[in-house]
Amino acid sequence: MKSGSLSRPSLSGGRRGSALIALALVGLGALALAGPYGLLAWSESKSVLQQREARIAKLEEERAELANLVDRLDPQATDPDLVTELIRRDLNVAHPDEYVMEIAPPAQ
Repeated sequence: MKSGSLSRPSLSGGRRGSALIALALVGLGALALAGPYGLLAWSESKSVLQQREARIAKLEEERAELANLVDRLDPQATDPDLVTELIRRDLNVAHPDEYVMEIAPPAQ
């Protein structure tokens, strides 16, 4: 057996491996901070969620108003005041002895 034929593993390969592992850990840390699911995106997602919840609340309120209008326009039990209001508003119908004054809606 020749003693010179066996080679010892070099330490430089171990250092390269450690450097690659350290670089991978730095990359994973950067992704954890600034990636699409990182800490910085978390606060942005939270603000988007709050905006969408506010929009949902507004839409639910509008839906409730429309449901009330539909109930009041039921052919079996129509609200006469609502019918009169809709006819006057949509068809511009007024009695001869009435004055029609249009008021601009308040600015929002």
